[in-house]
Amino acid sequence: MVARAEKEKRLGQRGVVCWLFGLSGAGKSTLTLGLERSLYKEGRVVQVLDGDNIRSGLNHDLGFGELARRENIRRVAEVAKLFAQSGAIVLAAFITPKEALRELARDIIGDKDFFGVYVKASLATCIGRDPKGLYKQAQAGAVKQLTGVDQEFQEPDVMRANLVLDTEKLDYPESLKKLHAALAPKFRI
Repeated sequence: MVARAEKEKRLGQRGVVCWLFGLSGAGKSTLTLGLERSLYKEGRVVQVLDGDNIRSGLNHDLGFGELARRENIRRVAEVAKLFAQSGAIVLAAFITPKEALRELARDIIGDKDFFGVYVKASLATCIGRDPKGLYKQAQAGAVKQLTGVDQEFQEPDVMRANLVLDTEKLDYPESLKKLHAALAPKFRI
């Protein structure tokens, strides 16, 4: 068996899971893809796990009820943990609407490897952005169980989040720069 430390030494980086959470439209996916590109340009090994790519594959069998959301986060956290143990930097972007779900992910991944980022934006701002048209569809009754509309989003205990990025106050370049700077000490050897 090849030890994790050997893998990390070969890659020149430490495995870590950066878990971005917040309402749909807050900027999680945009920041995740920007950070992926930035880390890739640095020569880093990075894997993105996003609600869209996970829900269409690994978790295609899950709905959006409370138990299904829990199972979605549990599965993603287990996969993220495996990638981190191989030395990869994992960027996981999931709404993760409840504190209990964030704690579940943190417990599975392990506090040492988990870096929680609250991508903060008000519901009104997210509705105004609505990049996937989900809020418009929810208002028309075509989408059910949308967090922020039909289901609650619990504000996190900011002491438990490693970083809070308020995308209403910070523009994209500033948010991306802050995210990269805060995460770098976690993956640098």
